[in-house]
Amino acid sequence: GLGTWALGTGIYGEVEKGSSDRLIHHALDKGINFFDTAPLYGTAGEDGTAETILSKALGKRESSVLVSTKFGRTATRMNPGRFTALEARTSCEASLRRLGRETMDILFFHSPFSPAEIADDVWDALDKLRDAGKVRFIGHSVSLFQETAPMSAQWMRDRKIDVVQVVLSPFNRESRSLIETAMACDCGVIARECLANGFLSGAIARDTVFPAGSLNARYSPEEIAERVDYAEQLSAAMVSGAVSSLPQASYRWILDQPGVSLALSGAKHPDELTDPLKASSLEPLSPAVHDRVESLHLHDFGAA
Repeated sequence: GLGTWALGTGIYGEVEKGSSDRLIHHALDKGINFFDTAPLYGTAGEDGTAETILSKALGKRESSVLVSTKFGRTATRMNPGRFTALEARTSCEASLRRLGRETMDILFFHSPFSPAEIADDVWDALDKLRDAGKVRFIGHSVSLFQETAPMSAQWMRDRKIDVVQVVLSPFNRESRSLIETAMACDCGVIARECLANGFLSGAIARDTVFPAGSLNARYSPEEIAERVDYAEQLSAAMVSGAVSSLPQASYRWILDQPGVSLALSGAKHPDELTDPLKASSLEPLSPAVHDRVESLHLHDFGAA
């Protein structure tokens, strides 16, 4: 799958003009058929820029792909979260218009921070959206894992949601407990931040300085160095034989995890899809490699 956060914002740095169209066309040509977006993926003055970009790029090919979006946060009103019946209805309708679709494959709660943010009336609104054919499945895009994982697990057990989207990579492993619940409930699992916001890409060095306003600008030089050191340890443990790069190894590790349905790439350029595409065709990593990764489980660096 392809995530579109980078396409509508400068969260991972600027995107060259026209590169989004080239990326999406390349993804389609290579068989990628799932695209994840959100009203939050926009600018200070415009919600859902990524949704609009995706719609234009997909064009007549949109009927051959699955698309997920989210509700509860927008680019122009990120906080506080709004997980109400009104927001679910209005956000879904606006996303469908921007995407040029009649039906959304998945509508995710966009990272509620606590159960207290969830209005009681939201569930009836979501049921009505499904009954009207506007949404096929409901999901929870999980953030603040410790605070919201129990809520997500209960939603799955109660059959209120059908899929979870979780941070998962050799850096961030805490979501595996929730994935076990998803397996028991026959719910889907979408993995995001598969390259740990770029720290598993091999492109970040100890002296990297991130542009102001980008996601990784929040880290101090000491934190950057710690993450780069850990990535180098993982590379030594995982890259060998047919696995020729740390990104390949990271995606393959994610796909090897029981219960994972799909791994999202956050690529900005077509060549950044090479490693995830290669990983999907590789044999599973050996038990010895998985054991080495587990031995390097220093701590979870935490989700964005």
